[in-house]
Amino acid sequence: MDALAIAFTGNKSNRSILENAYNVSSDLGNIAKILATNSIDSVKSLQITLYKPIRPMLAERAGTAEETLARMNGMAAAEYKIDGERIQIHKGKERIELYSRRLEKVTHHFPDIVEAIAKVLKSLEEVIVEGEAVAIDLRTLKFLPFQELMHRRRKHGIQEAMEEYPVVLNVFDVLFVNGSAKTSLMYSQRRDLIEKFIIQQHSENNNNKIRLVSQRIVTNTDQISEFMSSAIQSGCEGLMIKQPSSIYRTGAREYAWIKLKREYQSEFADTLDLVIVGALYGRGRRVGKYGALLLAAYDSASDVFRSTCKVGTGFTDKHLEDFYTNLEKHKIEHKHARVDTRMEMDVWFEPKVVIEVIASDVTLSPSHTAAMGSIRQNYGLALRFPKFTGKVRDDKNPEDATDVTELASMYRQQMR
Repeated sequence: MDALAIAFTGNKSNRSILENAYNVSSDLGNIAKILATNSIDSVKSLQITLYKPIRPMLAERAGTAEETLARMNGMAAAEYKIDGERIQIHKGKERIELYSRRLEKVTHHFPDIVEAIAKVLKSLEEVIVEGEAVAIDLRTLKFLPFQELMHRRRKHGIQEAMEEYPVVLNVFDVLFVNGSAKTSLMYSQRRDLIEKFIIQQHSENNNNKIRLVSQRIVTNTDQISEFMSSAIQSGCEGLMIKQPSSIYRTGAREYAWIKLKREYQSEFADTLDLVIVGALYGRGRRVGKYGALLLAAYDSASDVFRSTCKVGTGFTDKHLEDFYTNLEKHKIEHKHARVDTRMEMDVWFEPKVVIEVIASDVTLSPSHTAAMGSIRQNYGLALRFPKFTGKVRDDKNPEDATDVTELASMYRQQMR
């Protein structure tokens, strides 16, 4: 985007215009074509369009309910944070398409959701909504872990997968209705709008595949704790806390939305999404596999991945085999240009694969480069006792990984 701004407008500051256009169209090639054949004003006119996925708005983290509520000025909308896959649904007159958080088309994996959307939102000719697809236990109606949902990601045997791993879509936002973008409406207004569509149509169609995500307005920490308990009992990983007056900022990560997981109630927010950038060969029982993976956090300011730990625990034999096979296509002969580390590895990878880890805390490290110098000169931040949770975050781009600024914030939090 910097290059396009300089090449076609002569001013790097126009990058912000290109970025806004990219956030609503996700098509940098088309933006370049418009710039080359027309003008920056033509780029400014790009709007949300059906079947062009929108870059999603993202949430920040907070360590406690008190901090969360303070950032919301004392009142917020709390929603269940569901351990599923974020889906963007585009419904037009002729077809319905589903897109992942990475903006990949995933319609083929969820024909049951497509069918349900067609019934529940039949009164709308054009609509874009967002929701969380999650596997569900039909006996208890509890949500199942993310790994269960990943069984739906297959090329063949979709019908069998549908029957074996039933899913529901929990709708939480609406971005576009019948030719009009709704992103500039306040969150509370968008919620009212989607409630109108889902609740009215739901009763008519008796369809349990599409639901509104559970929500409660909270004004104190006791209400947050009570709703958190309800979320955990339903199989969720925590809460999303949203500012009622906030607009939908495509592609932005800010404190208008805050993730509050149950782990964050302790001193250390111990669930992180990190990128595999290298590996050491295994020994003993792990000969012929990788014994440890080098993981990095993302430095969004520099667009670089900076190492923060080696992880060698939490892996089953199946995990080890899968990583050894699946990482082969990302193997390179030397450390990637966008990877910063002082560690030496047996194997290096392109920064492509995101996995989830837990850890006991964050500590200063002379060997790892994440948040280098932000706490102490010549020291980065590392995770102590990291462990793989079993989740490969196929739904996340490398740039969606935990940011180095989040690591620094976690370190300061635990030092209080």
